[in-house]
Amino acid sequence: VQLQASGGGLVQAGGSLRLSCAASGRTFSSYAMGWFRQAPGKEREFVARISWSGGTTYYVNSVKGRLTISRDNAKNTVYLQMNSLKPEDTAVYYCAADSPPYELKYDYWGQGTLVTVSS
Repeated sequence: VQLQASGGGLVQAGGSLRLSCAASGRTFSSYAMGWFRQAPGKEREFVARISWSGGTTYYVNSVKGRLTISRDNAKNTVYLQMNSLKPEDTAVYYCAADSPPYELKYDYWGQGTLVTVSS
């Protein structure tokens, strides 16, 4: 599967953005999907994950209540709604696909989209 992330940009603290990740291929609905981010000078970190059905989600503690992951399997797209953004959310955001048996290996990655939050 090929992944294309989009929706990044420059936003003021407290603002919102919605990231999208469009997937090619007919098997998108079989993948669990995740969002990761990498801030300048830091290692890549997990942000959020959603099961293949969309019924289960997980978040890193620092984004709980502010970021929401969702998916539309009919559109082969996963989203990350980002509200109440903080400067520490500044990073390149990547989407990734985890194929069955869902061992958190994330076999496929998108190219990343830059989110910059100004104070």
